[in-house]
Amino acid sequence: MKKQKNDAKLLKKALELGMAYAKKQGYGDLDKSVSSKDKVECIYRLLVEAKQITPLAVDQEDGPNMKHKLVLWISRLLPADHPLLQ
Repeated sequence: MKKQKNDAKLLKKALELGMAYAKKQGYGDLDKSVSSKDKVECIYRLLVEAKQITPLAVDQEDGPNMKHKLVLWISRLLPADHPLLQ
C-alpha cells in the first residue's frame, strides 16, 4: 500500500465528500460523537454499496485498507492540478 504525500488531508477531503454524498442519498448526518474510525467504515461501505469503489477482500477489511481505498477514490475525483495531489 503506497502512501501518498497528503494522505491525511486527502482522507479528510474524502470523508467530507463521502458525508455529502451520503446526505444526498438520504442518509442522516453522523454526529460529532461518532469516531473517525467508524466514519471511515460507514463511508467505505456506502461507496462499496453504491459501486463507487471496489470492495476489499473480507480478510483485508481493516482501518488502514479502508482509509487507503477512500484516499484512492478521492484522488481519482479531484482534478489533476488540485493542490492535494501535488
